[in-house]
Amino acid sequence: MANSEAAEGLTGFVSAARAEELKKELRRKVREISESEDCGVGTYEDAARALAALRELRSGGSVSPKEALASQRKAEEEFESAAVPKHFLCPISSELMRDPVILASGQTYDRLFIQEWFSSGNRTCPQTQQVLSDITLTPNHLVRSMISQWCMEHGITLSPLDHEQEGGLITRKERNARRGILDKILLSSIPEQKQAVRELRLLTKRNGSFRALVGESPNAIPQLLSVLSVPGLNCDLEVQEDTVTTILNLSIHESNKKIVGDDPQAIVLLIDALKTGSMETRSNSAAALFSLSALESNKVKIGEMGAMKPLVELLEQGSPNAKKDAGSAIFNLCMLHENRARALMEGVVRVLLRSIADQSLVDESLAILALLSRDQEAVEGIAESGGVASMLSIVRDGVCLRNKQNNKENAAVVLFAICMHDRTKLGDIAEEEKSTGSISRLVENGTPRARRKAAGMLDKWKRTMRSTHYSC
Repeated sequence: MANSEAAEGLTGFVSAARAEELKKELRRKVREISESEDCGVGTYEDAARALAALRELRSGGSVSPKEALASQRKAEEEFESAAVPKHFLCPISSELMRDPVILASGQTYDRLFIQEWFSSGNRTCPQTQQVLSDITLTPNHLVRSMISQWCMEHGITLSPLDHEQEGGLITRKERNARRGILDKILLSSIPEQKQAVRELRLLTKRNGSFRALVGESPNAIPQLLSVLSVPGLNCDLEVQEDTVTTILNLSIHESNKKIVGDDPQAIVLLIDALKTGSMETRSNSAAALFSLSALESNKVKIGEMGAMKPLVELLEQGSPNAKKDAGSAIFNLCMLHENRARALMEGVVRVLLRSIADQSLVDESLAILALLSRDQEAVEGIAESGGVASMLSIVRDGVCLRNKQNNKENAAVVLFAICMHDRTKLGDIAEEEKSTGSISRLVENGTPRARRKAAGMLDKWKRTMRSTHYSC
């Protein structure tokens, strides 16, 4: 009996301590929301989670994960609405209006949302469906004053919406859609999870604001990736493709690049998909790595995690689109010296020269070779693999008319690097100049960079000839 009472007392003490901890967390989040002008939606969600946990603790009952999530969502909705008067909410976004304006129909909207409505070609009032001959927006000073007063009384600071913000304007309907999809991914049956991932793929493809919105949620990426560990879905190629493509879509939004790159499983998934996915999945995975590699920190991670080998294999064996995506990713990654070394180790020079010979990926291959030629080891590999003859054919004929000048420039960059490394190759330059005069033509008609490199090769050749003559 005594033990039972002690246990109950201990449980009560722990519960009280936990409740106090949750109260402190809730107070912190509410203070942050009240005092900060630009706190993210994640702060609101953290506050809602603390509120839901406190409610559950006080009820004293154990609940299932689904019930806990439902309770959390309900708390979030209550917290977000915070008894905001209905006439303070924009009918389009369901958000508190920053700049209320009146239409000719007498209805009030937030300026940026109704402007976006009209910019999309609409000429009606969204609420009344009345056709508007006059779409003048008149400031609603009364409602704006009432909203300002209400915000002051509740300690809320509204930062103005930026119409040019990346991703566009986000509505409450979109926030609810995000919640619903992520909940289905986490807790639904396998068919519903599969459908939810497909739905997320489509929404992030066509809706820039939704890409931004998903990135705001700290649990969105882990929840999305969790489907690939679900028995019955972990070997499903369609789910793999939808997941990879969703990551690609999300990575287009600038601030999501770091969020995706920092997730411990995201890059691992993309590299695995490069090896095991369908051709479409492999292509989208390469495109996602290209997008993510715009950040220096991601370049490092992608290279260290072993992406170069499957990218080079895709460059060699993929469909035309997949080769382009692989080439773009390799180019971006090779901006980093360590990744250039990895690409060389995986035989990228051979693959690139073969692509030029086959005229299957000339532009991209020349750009990568010009980038690789910054490193001596790469220059040696290009020279030993017949690169001089290949580059001279580009300088002479251009091969690909679409980017003729750029291709000649990149070829000249590679040739100059080879000649600086191995002066015996100047003989090949001399033979080319004597028979076709293509190097001199490049000095006259090439891009500024191509002219400098071509002039440098001719100057080096002439000085070598004079030196040889004097020594004789």
